[in-house]
Amino acid sequence: MERILVDTGFLVALGRSKDPAHAAARKFLAGNDLPMLTVAAVVVEACHFLSLDARTALLAWLAADGPAVVEVPAASYPDLVRTMQRHADRDVDFADAALVWLAEQTGHHRVLTVDRGDFSRFRLKGGKRIEVVEWVA
Repeated sequence: MERILVDTGFLVALGRSKDPAHAAARKFLAGNDLPMLTVAAVVVEACHFLSLDARTALLAWLAADGPAVVEVPAASYPDLVRTMQRHADRDVDFADAALVWLAEQTGHHRVLTVDRGDFSRFRLKGGKRIEVVEWVA
């Protein structure tokens, strides 16, 4: 079954009621029937930008029925390094490199992100592109 990968910007928009993309994030979730998947680094990064109430709501949602959360094993860090080095001009952070790793590991290549610039440039093994899901105008 296809899954959609979730990046930090989507979670932040969802958790901040005053975020310009908040309504779009809620609307996307209301109409989405595909399971979602993310990495723990994205959760940590999102929590950094959210208030305490929003962090606790995010974590409760993830524990109940939100996106499944995957830990990147330390043995896979060299894969993240390769992604960071391959895109050194973009200054790719750990969370984004981890999502690229997750896409390569799972074969799921659609992502909810506000970071269209980076994710439209990333390539998976075999040259496959990551597809940025349209969810915000």
